[in-house]
Amino acid sequence: MNLFSQQLIRLASVVSLSFCTVAMVQAAPQTKFEITPFVGQMFSSDLQEATGNDKISVDSGTNFGIGFAWQDSPKGQGQILVNAVSHNFSNANDDGSHKLNIVYAHFNGIAQFRQQAYVTTISLGLGGAYFDAEEATDLAPSATAAIGTRYEFSNNLALVTELRSYASLVDEEENVFCDNDVCSAKFDGSIWLETSLSVGIAYSF
Repeated sequence: MNLFSQQLIRLASVVSLSFCTVAMVQAAPQTKFEITPFVGQMFSSDLQEATGNDKISVDSGTNFGIGFAWQDSPKGQGQILVNAVSHNFSNANDDGSHKLNIVYAHFNGIAQFRQQAYVTTISLGLGGAYFDAEEATDLAPSATAAIGTRYEFSNNLALVTELRSYASLVDEEENVFCDNDVCSAKFDGSIWLETSLSVGIAYSF
């Protein structure tokens, strides 16, 4: 992942932390807050050849993220989620490999269904996706949905697993994969889909 993407991830993390700080100031003293670093594997849609209709396979990538959450009610949380992934792909017109880096940032609502120390979670969120190809960048609106589990070892520590999907509204005519008139790929349709399997550790305070 290039330096610009790393800086964007840092910026998104700072913004997320700022939102949480504001929430902490406004919330009641009894409100619990939570930070969850996580890692997983993300699987994406195909791309399309720049000239033609042939599909381009995009490999799965390791995703890294962090979530900042606060307890809205006994059975629900609000959350700011930042997630980053890097994909590789190759087209039929050259021998090289190309990269597509994506940073997701979403505001989520999480419903919790508790059975003693075991909790099932369902999450829905809205936000944006930042696409950083080798040639250009683009920002798109995005939605996310997830189902997960958490096993609470104590009042402050839990193991979190999650299956999450992302759907981003992209412009098929956007030249994010083009350098002048030379293009390595294009989006295959107006919806970019990704699915991730992740595991993390949640610390509440």
